[in-house]
Amino acid sequence: MPERYDQLRYVLDQESKQPVPAPVHYRIRPARPEAHIFEVSCTVQAADPKGQRFALPAWIPGSYLLRDFARHIVTISATQGRDGRGAPVGLTKIDKHTWKAAALPGGKSAALTVTCEVYAWDLSVRGAHLDTTHAFFNGTSVFLRVLGQEDKRCDVEILPPAEESTGGARYRKWEVATSLPRKRAREWGFGLYSAEDYDELIDHPVEMGSFSRTGFRAAGINHDIVITGRHRTDMPRLARDMKRICEHQIDFFGRPAPMDRYVFLVTALGEGYGGLEHRASTALMCTRRDLPHPGMKEATENYRGFLGLVSHEYFHTWNVKRIKPAAFTPYDLDRENHTTLLWAFEGLTSYYDDLSLVRAGLLTQEQYLEGLGRTITQLLRTPGREKQSVADSSFDAWNKFYRQDENSPNAIVSYYGKGSLIGLWLDLHIRCSTAGRKSLDDVMRALWKKYGRNGGANGGVPENGVEAMTEAVTGLKLKRHFDRWVRGTGELPLADVLATHGVSLALRPAESEGDKGGRRSLKSALVLASRPVLGVRGSASAGEFRVSHVLDDSAAQRSGLSAGDVIVAMDGLRMGNGGMETALSGRKPGQVMQMHVFRRDELMVLDVELAAPHADTCVLSLSDRVEGGKGGDTRRLRQGWLGKETD
Repeated sequence: MPERYDQLRYVLDQESKQPVPAPVHYRIRPARPEAHIFEVSCTVQAADPKGQRFALPAWIPGSYLLRDFARHIVTISATQGRDGRGAPVGLTKIDKHTWKAAALPGGKSAALTVTCEVYAWDLSVRGAHLDTTHAFFNGTSVFLRVLGQEDKRCDVEILPPAEESTGGARYRKWEVATSLPRKRAREWGFGLYSAEDYDELIDHPVEMGSFSRTGFRAAGINHDIVITGRHRTDMPRLARDMKRICEHQIDFFGRPAPMDRYVFLVTALGEGYGGLEHRASTALMCTRRDLPHPGMKEATENYRGFLGLVSHEYFHTWNVKRIKPAAFTPYDLDRENHTTLLWAFEGLTSYYDDLSLVRAGLLTQEQYLEGLGRTITQLLRTPGREKQSVADSSFDAWNKFYRQDENSPNAIVSYYGKGSLIGLWLDLHIRCSTAGRKSLDDVMRALWKKYGRNGGANGGVPENGVEAMTEAVTGLKLKRHFDRWVRGTGELPLADVLATHGVSLALRPAESEGDKGGRRSLKSALVLASRPVLGVRGSASAGEFRVSHVLDDSAAQRSGLSAGDVIVAMDGLRMGNGGMETALSGRKPGQVMQMHVFRRDELMVLDVELAAPHADTCVLSLSDRVEGGKGGDTRRLRQGWLGKETD
């Protein structure tokens, strides 16, 4: 153990004259950063004398895939006592992530310590990563669960890397960033942290290193922003903008906020994107160009995307971290936890992420509608929406959505994307049907009041709970709509409901392979309709086009083209680096082209009849048209939905 930490522990011990050890005590240290190895110990003060069992979670809440974190354990051993220096105790592995200690001498309960080395080279928001520049971990990747004692209080000592290997210079400026409650540690410092139980312990990721930090107060709560990685960020602007998001969402659900402090852990990279929610923090990953740079006047599209990610993960503080499906109360960390409600917990959160930005004044209404148009476009270009419901997509997230393959676009639908559009339809339908007196906002607040605000005393949301709460709050009968759009695969009638709020929806063919929708085209309808399409997705490189997906009922599928094929020539000419768009330039729908294709190592010749494009690209625009009937004035409804228009 480093001498510096021995001295620190001595000081801390003196601060507590009568230390009371937690029932479960953890210690974690970046033992060999250059080899990406954490050393982690778990001491249970009263181990089962018949053979205490320990297990590492198979998955991390918020990311619905079995990741089998135990595969990263390099060595593991057990000893009697609290310091890891007692007599060895045998460990037997009884399944892929569970170990059982040998019976203790004398058949009496006693302290037992398990120590392991964990390999950490997963640069994501889900796992653990360690090198000589920083350390990051989620508790699910490193902290063994003491089976039978998951409800016991936990302490965790977070130690600095060993300095003797670098002469003490490399890690002197390292700090600790986490929302874990400090017990005997300085702010941003190494030392002793605590958690009420194992569930809380694994819900506070930790970042160590030399990072940038700033912060703000929102609704009386301190919020810290920590950025790891090289970057050039306008920190004051970032703090101002994030403060607006956080205050809006706290006020949306109602003060006080459900946490005493909140931490944003941001990793800035050359390429990367993602986020994972926790009860009082979030781990975010973004590119450097996603962050605002000094002197930037208008928010770039990349920065608006980052703010949307911040908004999404922060909204989860309520919706999924505290308002949970009944299937998650409690989490079973050994196996899949199936629910049909991810469309509500992820989809409705996706609906509110950008909506929060426009309501907070960080997006214009036009920018918001452009993003919404892209979401609709993405759904329309997914053939799987006609085969899988969002309820089934939610239930099968573990083996379909999180394990996508070459046929996924044809077989599944995203509970994020379609779920957000169900939220849009529900919100606008409720507003129109009640003349603006009720909305989806009221439903979310009612869910918070019943299932979240009281600490989950009423349990989790049952499988029919979102539907039942929506009907109870609004007085509307919605079963047939849920049957069609949540449990079924019907197309959402978005054009009609948007029109009641002064928004027009138009569909057109795509301009190009890179056209994501949301914007008007400068090309005529005739030109757009004359663009031929093959119906494949893939990438061009070194004069070839490698097919990753072939869409259902497309020209490519009818020709016999398959995922994994490499197109090397079209009509006797090499593909070139321009990709499919260039290869089809000058062609018309109905023309037949000859493709030379390698499948494995065999050359094939396929004839393909090019198809006409579908009108699957959505553009939304504001309209001053006023609709009569129950909905009343569209401008008033739109203001209730999006807020007042800003100059």
